[in-house]
Amino acid sequence: MSESVSTKGPRLPDGILLEGIVTTLNADGTCHIAPMGPIVDGGFTRLLLRPYSTSTTYQNLKRTGQGVLHVTDDVEMFARAAVGQQTQMPDMIAATAVEGQIIAGACRWYAFHMDSIDDRSERTEIAATVVDQGRMRDFLGFNRAKHAVIEAAILATRLQFMDASAVQSEFERLSVIVEKTGGRQERSAFAFLQSYIHRPTGQIHSIEAVEG
Repeated sequence: MSESVSTKGPRLPDGILLEGIVTTLNADGTCHIAPMGPIVDGGFTRLLLRPYSTSTTYQNLKRTGQGVLHVTDDVEMFARAAVGQQTQMPDMIAATAVEGQIIAGACRWYAFHMDSIDDRSERTEIAATVVDQGRMRDFLGFNRAKHAVIEAAILATRLQFMDASAVQSEFERLSVIVEKTGGRQERSAFAFLQSYIHRPTGQIHSIEAVEG
């Protein structure tokens, strides 16, 4: 699956950008986890993923042409994946329709095959079709604190491109939301991200930016 193919196909006009987690297989067969915001169509049958050409997700998809998108309310997992600080891999289940891994604790998952790839720009566009899906548990529901953690995770991936004072200001605003409406998981995830952004610059790793 290493050949690049330019595509001018449909941009999913009925689609929405959905923040999720994508798993792909590394060259050594291990699983790579990364947050990503693909555009999904209304029926959840097609995806448009936009990983940067420098990312591991892009390299894996270009090589294998398959992966699994997960919908989850576990914002702590999302936060750690966003900044490349997974302390341990979550429990996994082997996918059957693709060569890949399903996160056992996710709410829903969608296995996909890549249809085409346009990698002429730094932000690539990968069109894919969902070939299998499943539900593991109910989604907890909407919560302002969960959304605040997602926003904080996105900010944490942009530390090298944004003014530090602007990032800190946004974190202060989001912290109020987390304190007012969050539970243990949201507070833990936000505290982790706060600790991460205050690390010395040399300890900030080059990571995949969250697409969204």
